[in-house]
Amino acid sequence: MARSPLTLAASVTSALPRVGVVGVGALTEGATGRYDSAVAQLDDGRRVVVRVPAEAEAATELAAEARALRALTPGVRGLLPFRAPELLGETGLGDSRAIVVDFLPGYRVDAAHLPSGRGAATSLGAALAALHGLPLSIVRTEGLPVRTPQQIRDDVSRLVDRADATRSLPRALRDRWNRAVDAEELWHFESAVVLGGAGAASFLFEDVDGAPEVTGLLDWHGLSVGDPATDLQWLASAPAAADDVYAAYVAASGRAPDGRTRERARLYAELEFAKWLIHGHDTDRADVVDDAKALLESLAAGVAGDDLVAHAGGDVDDAIALLDRVPESPASLRDTSMHTDAYDAEELSLWIPDVPEAPTAAAAEHVEDEWHPDDVSTSPIELPVAVVAEEKATMDAGDDDPDASEDAVGDAQRASDAALRRWMSQ
Repeated sequence: MARSPLTLAASVTSALPRVGVVGVGALTEGATGRYDSAVAQLDDGRRVVVRVPAEAEAATELAAEARALRALTPGVRGLLPFRAPELLGETGLGDSRAIVVDFLPGYRVDAAHLPSGRGAATSLGAALAALHGLPLSIVRTEGLPVRTPQQIRDDVSRLVDRADATRSLPRALRDRWNRAVDAEELWHFESAVVLGGAGAASFLFEDVDGAPEVTGLLDWHGLSVGDPATDLQWLASAPAAADDVYAAYVAASGRAPDGRTRERARLYAELEFAKWLIHGHDTDRADVVDDAKALLESLAAGVAGDDLVAHAGGDVDDAIALLDRVPESPASLRDTSMHTDAYDAEELSLWIPDVPEAPTAAAAEHVEDEWHPDDVSTSPIELPVAVVAEEKATMDAGDDDPDASEDAVGDAQRASDAALRRWMSQ
């Protein structure tokens, strides 16, 4: 059962006991129901975001997010040309954990709608270069995952073997991916600080001097040391802007250029389909397996006659035009180890030759994170102090008695609805 914004507002007052909540609104983050989220207005003028996992797998991801944000000290943040959320507090909510971070303004641009030329594309490339240029000690000191090129290569090999063991992987793709694993030159790269699969939609933009510029970055749960190409695999779903993003990335990077980055990025993008197949097989979901088989067959047809390692760009990216319709799996852990649930269905788009081309800049869609006064789904709800207090008291009762935590969440939800109805009737 989804938690109401009022219940989430009560968790804010528990995580930040010295502040009051004067308004709250729903917040949709494109997480397809994996989180309950809200944006709250505090009595000191700040806006904060509260997130609670709606399923067990999301709880693991949220814990990793909190750990990564704690690693971003003021000194680290000063090295980045954009903002990252600041972890303000944590609290229990029934049998789950809620985290509260500061609200970052801005809009998102889907990869498929990212226009070419100076602006969003070049700003994204420079932002990724700055991230990958962070000192490795940031990750190592916090005990976050650190993976070498050989470990990543071994993970890819095991993933291909697992997909092949389902007996549903087209032979052409198995051979194509194994050739990539065997190509020594593909795996000579320098590990870097990465997000482990961040997509274009992880970045927030604001218009600066009339042009889109990256001003914020969300989705830090995959922070690790690994292959920079994992954060570039989404380029396959941005055919209009891919070259400009990559050129800006190379120009802004202080690291030695890696001539095989885009080949590995394409490989990781293609392997998203293998992960989808393995997920369906492991969960005994015939519908997912059938869907994955159809996607893999389409991909095999799109890359027929092409060798991934020898290819220098162009047609393969056009063939990677599929990913939009793949449903979200129960988890989206993104780290540099090739977990079978490490994909994000938002980035599984654009991979078949006859899919229409990405829109031009004029058609780019800006998805606002902020609430709008005229939008009922996101407008703030002015809360009387008594409502929040009642929610908090009910929630705290569940925390004191772990055995009653599930009942406490239900009681909090009912109390929230009742309190809101009483207030609205006044």
